[in-house]
Amino acid sequence: MSTHTACPEENAGTECYPGFRPEYAESAYAVEPFRPFDEPDGSRLWFLDFHWPRGLTPLGLLVNQDGYGWGSQLAAECLPLPGSRGITQRLVGTHTYAAAIPVASEYERRARADRLRAALNRFLEEFPRIWAAREAEVEQWWQRLWSTDPAGLDTAGLAAHLAETRRFHRRAFEIHFEVMYPLLANHLAFRRLCESLDVDPALVGVLLQGERTRVMDTDRALWKLARAARRAGVSAARLTAGPGERVLAGLAAAGGAQAAWVTGFGDFLRAHGHRTEGTSDVALPGWLEDPTPALSVIASFLGLPAEHDFDAGLARAREQRDAAADAIRGSLAGRDQRLFDAALASCRAANLPKWQDDHNVSIDLRVALPLRRAALQIAERAGADRRDDAVFLFWPELAALAEGRSAYAELRGLVGERREFFERWRARRSSLPKVLGSVADDAPQDPVVAEVFGIDRTFLGNVRASATQTVTWLDGVPAARGTARGRARVLTDAEGLSRLRPGDVLVCESTSPNWTPAFAVIAACVCDSGGILSHAAIVGREYGVPTVTAVGAATHAIRDGDEVEVDGTHGTVRVLRP
Repeated sequence: MSTHTACPEENAGTECYPGFRPEYAESAYAVEPFRPFDEPDGSRLWFLDFHWPRGLTPLGLLVNQDGYGWGSQLAAECLPLPGSRGITQRLVGTHTYAAAIPVASEYERRARADRLRAALNRFLEEFPRIWAAREAEVEQWWQRLWSTDPAGLDTAGLAAHLAETRRFHRRAFEIHFEVMYPLLANHLAFRRLCESLDVDPALVGVLLQGERTRVMDTDRALWKLARAARRAGVSAARLTAGPGERVLAGLAAAGGAQAAWVTGFGDFLRAHGHRTEGTSDVALPGWLEDPTPALSVIASFLGLPAEHDFDAGLARAREQRDAAADAIRGSLAGRDQRLFDAALASCRAANLPKWQDDHNVSIDLRVALPLRRAALQIAERAGADRRDDAVFLFWPELAALAEGRSAYAELRGLVGERREFFERWRARRSSLPKVLGSVADDAPQDPVVAEVFGIDRTFLGNVRASATQTVTWLDGVPAARGTARGRARVLTDAEGLSRLRPGDVLVCESTSPNWTPAFAVIAACVCDSGGILSHAAIVGREYGVPTVTAVGAATHAIRDGDEVEVDGTHGTVRVLRP
């Protein structure tokens, strides 16, 4: 069965940024290039990518070109993946739709599977060494770029520095998928083994939980600052009284304990501030540039009746993990038990949920920051009206400006038009269809699409149902166990997190690491997208927050303020009272 989901953007053809040229989307790719959505694309299944709910600025489109285009396709070919040649993307307005690139030939799939087995065994044996080496490579390059002040470079030096930030950006995503795909392949093999042994596959996430991660370390540091703020008499209202820099200046001027708190906050930023409020988006400032989001998180913690106990939560997650493993072992015997033990040991040694959070700190949350800093300096030097005008330039335009081959006066009008275009399409995000093109019953055969995006038959069925009827019962992936009821807070991006109150049910497209502190506040979480290895699933398990992902149409079917019941054990969401 196959249906076609149309939307105004699809029927109207391609609407792109003012001044867009096809060559602006050209970049290295292994199998299929990134480009605007066009009529022939309607024969395939495309899903709305949750990573960039605001949409992407022209310079931000590099994440599609360098990351999910080049990085995923290169890794899928080199490993190789049996059923997928990586991910490709299309642009609708400012928003990204993605699709897996299938392997058409059954013979080729078998041949690739044979090659995968050999490559995967070698990778798993060497995983700790491989990841340590790749992480060190990213860190060393990062440190070199960040220690270079673009303001001190001449024109030629700044242009060369800009080019190097792009090379770093691309290389980081090569590493991202080089490591991610084999970890996913091993994880899926374990899941299939569990299914063959009549073990509930929803327990796979539980069996791998209980690891301390770098994202959690940042959350611990934020809670420590909240404790210190309370002792220093720094209120939540004071922390949210304006832009971050102005708030900090006011506290510093007050002197005494409040000024000392500002010093401690500065130490925190130097250790944890190289991160943005979204994934790999050059349009977003890091916390060092704009500390407002970090201050807002601390303020939300001050409003909670009790502090989250990370150590107790970690201990509870480990107890659940060990109890689940013991129960499964008790139900197996002989060869089946040995197979289970070996596969579990392999997945724990190359622990994908832990790597997911750790790599976010190493790569996803900071990879665009050197590029952004260089771009802002170029705009300032060129006489731009606003420093972030640079992110509304396409890469060739920015490179030409950096090299002195063009003048900002030639681009000023376009930048204004593009800002308006970006905001207009940002406002349309909630009305965009979750999928475009041909919606088949069979889900794409790509592990990222399946386990991270959660695109499966249930997801597609919910999308179809919500398009034609009012839905009060939704099925999804049982991502974090437990049941909770509460008032729905439907959020489109992280800027709305301050609206959350204790006991609310967070309903969103998906979450990313900057949403993690919200799990100390909410009663439950429901996501349109995301599989058992999505950020919401991983953090939901670690915080003990019932979570259902891959619901498909939660943000369309649930309204802000609805009372909902979330069953994270069975993967169901029910609207109790609209």
